[in-house]
Amino acid sequence: MVTRPSARTSRRRIAVALLVLLAAAVVATTVYGSAATHQDTAAPAATPTPSPSPAAAASTAPGPTGSGRVADGEVTTVPATTDPQAFARSAAEAVFAWDTTSGLAPGDYIAQLIEVADPTGVETPGLVADLSGYMPSVAAWEHLRQYATRQWLDVSDVAIPERWGEVVAQAPQGSLAPGTTALTVTGVRHRAGLWDSRPIASEHEVAITAFVVCAPTYPECRLLRLSQLDKPLR
Repeated sequence: MVTRPSARTSRRRIAVALLVLLAAAVVATTVYGSAATHQDTAAPAATPTPSPSPAAAASTAPGPTGSGRVADGEVTTVPATTDPQAFARSAAEAVFAWDTTSGLAPGDYIAQLIEVADPTGVETPGLVADLSGYMPSVAAWEHLRQYATRQWLDVSDVAIPERWGEVVAQAPQGSLAPGTTALTVTGVRHRAGLWDSRPIASEHEVAITAFVVCAPTYPECRLLRLSQLDKPLR
């Protein structure tokens, strides 16, 4: 994961440690290029579906409340903090927060998270690949925009996975920078939009693990990698 900048050989050791982590967890597999599965490309997920309850379909859909809330064509950045749990919560909210009517593109939402990525750049390509699995493709984005679709996350819990201790124990000595940890965030993903000019909404429980590094390696927490959706480290 994060290397000590002065040691080039450390980078190789970090790569090995990451592989150990992924194998041990069997959950944080990397999403690369064409292998990435965009959850919004399939018809059931790409198009908002009316709620089974007529009353729910007729009600006004609520708006996002997390730190990643979109307003006036801008994306709120992940707040700087030294608290790993607060950082993981804000990062998870930002991962899920987007609005197709904001005038922004999927890449704009990814960019805000890259701003709080590993400063060495070692993990950045992997993080970009991870994030691509959470964002709609450009084609899906244009489709969703027809329905004024927006999404946000209400976090219910942030906790260090029990298996993280096992992962740390298996990692080569010195391969994990001090302050590196994993935090599994659970919550409810909300989507809202319009169908035949009527407001509709849906919700789904989700889980994600954020791998972060904080003090003493960095004065503020940084995002290293993300697990796949609903395949968190437990």
